[in-house]
Amino acid sequence: MSKAGIAYWSGTGNTEAMAKAFGTSLEKSGFSVTCINVSNGSLDVKDFDLILLGCPAMGSEELESDEFEPFLASIEADLSGKKVVLFGSYDWGSGDWMESFKERVEADGADVVDTLIQNNAPDGDCFERIDALVAKLA
Repeated sequence: MSKAGIAYWSGTGNTEAMAKAFGTSLEKSGFSVTCINVSNGSLDVKDFDLILLGCPAMGSEELESDEFEPFLASIEADLSGKKVVLFGSYDWGSGDWMESFKERVEADGADVVDTLIQNNAPDGDCFERIDALVAKLA
């Protein structure tokens, strides 16, 4: 059984809802899933076949700096060769933070297989996109 690790930070609950939807969809597809909020724990990425990292856009389309940024910095050395999905929500802008996030994780040597962004709260369309992305991975 493939193992998926989901690590996220969420300020409003939107990115958390996406993380939980990813977890449910991955489990239905046969993955063993560990899901953590980086405010409450950490994840040893070496233990997983697939890593999902979720963070909303903050400030001028940046990653959250107090909790998610230090978490990401702590795992970057172990991302090389890992399959990674990046996701998060935003309320303004055009999604530039996700492109920067992707470039950074790819520079760490990760294989970013896909990204998914959602404007504000996830809805039925977002959950369908999550299921479609997971189906591609399964």
